[in-house]
Amino acid sequence: MRILLVDDEVELVSALAQRLGFRGFEADWAGTGDEGLEKVRENRYDLAILDVKMPRYSGLELQKLMAEIQPDLKFIFLSGHGSEEDYRKGASQAVSYLVKPVSIEQLLEKIKEAQD
Repeated sequence: MRILLVDDEVELVSALAQRLGFRGFEADWAGTGDEGLEKVRENRYDLAILDVKMPRYSGLELQKLMAEIQPDLKFIFLSGHGSEEDYRKGASQAVSYLVKPVSIEQLLEKIKEAQD
């Protein structure tokens, strides 16, 4: 499974991508929405894990733009703000929503759900 993580917290997103790599996933990361869009234009992904609150693009805005490029892309949202219900309303392709800080075990569980 090929995964793209997009979060403006570079230390977090790079560490999560590395830990997913150790578990056999092909994981790329981006620190901005623009970088994430560029990666989606250049590569095929099965899943995008997006921070909800970022400069320039919110996770929901980024989801819509990415889905235009790769319509079958699935999404998991990460946030330290709001509730899952808030994001499900606007996130039609969302598989799941996790509140930060997220453990690798929680993330792996949600990735497994996305594979089913």
